[in-house]
Amino acid sequence: MFKILYPDLFVVSLADIPLLQLEAAGKKAFILDLDNTVTEWNSNRITAEVDEWFTQIKARGFKACIISNNGAKRVQQVADILGIPFISRAVKPRRGSFLRAVSLLGVKPEEAVVIGDQIFTDIMGGNRAGLFTILVEPIARREFLGTKLSRIMEYFVLKQIKKHLDR
Repeated sequence: MFKILYPDLFVVSLADIPLLQLEAAGKKAFILDLDNTVTEWNSNRITAEVDEWFTQIKARGFKACIISNNGAKRVQQVADILGIPFISRAVKPRRGSFLRAVSLLGVKPEEAVVIGDQIFTDIMGGNRAGLFTILVEPIARREFLGTKLSRIMEYFVLKQIKKHLDR
């Protein structure tokens, strides 16, 4: 029942994502959440670590796209800085925008990876679309009020995920 909430991989940050393993598994594209995955919540600032990660993935030939429930203006500002396409007002966890991102990137679903910091939007949506999912820890503690509320429920799911990973 909870399998739809479980990521395929759980890492601390983008820098901890095993690019060589994903490349060997045939992954070619990343579909990334914006707030607290690529930037701090409601910020357009890209940290040096995130900038370096995007430089690495582009050098390895990976494609990338931002998918966010935020409005177009906010998402486009960050996407333009990174030089990647975006989908705004994604209505995550609905699978339509995830599949649209796969099409936009010109890859097959089995070649795409969803990366995000929220179980009930990013991971659930990516899993519903049949994509490989990676949960990252949020970049910062500052968040939208609705996200703070969902973090309470996420706490219990995370306990189960960590127990499952420890096996």
